[in-house]
Amino acid sequence: MGKRVAVLLAGCGVYDGSEIHESSAVLVHLSREGAQAEVYAPDVDQMHVVDHVKGQPTQEKRNVLVESARIARGNVKDLAKLDVKALDALIIPGGFGVAKNLSTWATQGKNCIVSKEVEDVLKAFHAAKKPIGLCCISPVLAAKIFPGCELTVGHDTECEK
Repeated sequence: MGKRVAVLLAGCGVYDGSEIHESSAVLVHLSREGAQAEVYAPDVDQMHVVDHVKGQPTQEKRNVLVESARIARGNVKDLAKLDVKALDALIIPGGFGVAKNLSTWATQGKNCIVSKEVEDVLKAFHAAKKPIGLCCISPVLAAKIFPGCELTVGHDTECEK
């Protein structure tokens, strides 16, 4: 049997959830390598919902777990049920849902708060010395919770320190 890899999603949509292309690419490549992807998402409300045609927030309310099910084709589990001992690795695709739904990076930058549930999962994989893959914006989570972790975020001078 192949490796079991947790894929943590933050909703569905580049501006308010997980980036669909990145998420799909992760799932395709895991499948091609014989890994069994297990998709997880927190059961929380999104920070806001964005109309992706207009690029503007709407008044709608959506749930991160329910929206993540769109990418996972319904096969998504509540992040609260993730058992690190039963998994071999963790991957978090990008998309601004990471900065809005898994943390407060979108509004607070380097002073952000990472969701307790997400922080606990990252720390558990790290403590177990299991691989953690972070795409696009998601490395800001590691930079916030792991002392000494350094990364770049494009040309953003606010994040230099």
